[in-house]
Amino acid sequence: MKRRIAAMIFSILLVLQLAVPPAGAAETVYFLATSNEVHPLSDQTMPFWSGGYLYIPASIFTGTWRRYFGISYNYNPTSRTAILYNGVGDHSLIFDLKETYTLDREGNISYPGGILRNGVPFVPAYLVAKYFNFEYSVIEVEHGYLVWLRLPGFGLPDKQFADAATYSMVRRYDEYVKEKAGRDNETPNTPSTPNTASGKRIYLCLEADGTASAMLDALDRYEMQAAFFCTPEFLKNNGALLRRMAATGQAVGILVDGENEDQSIEEQLREGNQALELATCGKTRLAMVKNGDDAAVQAAQAAGFRCLEADLDRSGYDLRSASNASALLQKISARRGDVTVWLADTASTTGMRAFLSAVQDANRRCLAVTETA
Repeated sequence: MKRRIAAMIFSILLVLQLAVPPAGAAETVYFLATSNEVHPLSDQTMPFWSGGYLYIPASIFTGTWRRYFGISYNYNPTSRTAILYNGVGDHSLIFDLKETYTLDREGNISYPGGILRNGVPFVPAYLVAKYFNFEYSVIEVEHGYLVWLRLPGFGLPDKQFADAATYSMVRRYDEYVKEKAGRDNETPNTPSTPNTASGKRIYLCLEADGTASAMLDALDRYEMQAAFFCTPEFLKNNGALLRRMAATGQAVGILVDGENEDQSIEEQLREGNQALELATCGKTRLAMVKNGDDAAVQAAQAAGFRCLEADLDRSGYDLRSASNASALLQKISARRGDVTVWLADTASTTGMRAFLSAVQDANRRCLAVTETA
């Protein structure tokens, strides 16, 4: 009798076990951790191997981790060029994602190059770590491997860190599996809700001068962007600042003088772009004609440049205090839609910080004007 009851219980448990679907499982994954944080798992940004080299997403060097590593990242999807930049010692790596090699600021070539995968730039961990002096490890863990990036002297061996990160990896893996299962169960052709940014967009345009570095500090602090219009002479003499602008998402334009008797508009633009390409391996089609008439503007346009046409010309007004910043924001708020503002060289660091703080409080964004928007 007891055997019959035990057999029945065993049969019931077996049926119940078969009736419950097993937890979803994914293929071998690569976790990514920086310092003491394990990042969310995503097919878009997961490290991978190619040609014997481990590749990591270049976008890891943004936000908090940009400050931790001291490395900034910028990507131009039009030219498919990614730049990693470190202001300490003026180090920069330039990845033309159409090529198989990497350039540094001196023009030296290293291998391998970057890879564009699913629209995301990836860079070789070995090359980047060696150039910018940080460490990384690949540690075998449950479900796959852990890629751990950190500064030298972190103080934990690989295995101890992996053990300490076990809970975070389990949580990230469960989230990843659930997300993949959810995507697999989505109804095809379901329209998604568009992701619209809240608040008015403000396109600040400045004349680059001796305050450019301080202006970049202010923009970095509030994680905003602007466009810096530079004379050919400035472009020749400030390669480090130009690389910093490119790496932090700022736009660079060429400022030409319509009253220059020694050089034509076309010659100034050509000279400026040559200097910019030498510093950043990139060119611009943004221009601002100073002291010029309609013919000068037409000459720049005929050379293939987009000349700045600001909605608000504030070159005659100072931006040097909180009251100036408040007045500027009121002017911008009175206009409908997005606004392009030409400040020329009238802004001080104090005024710029006050303005950016007010913009942030008003739930608005300062962005860099581009060649098409």
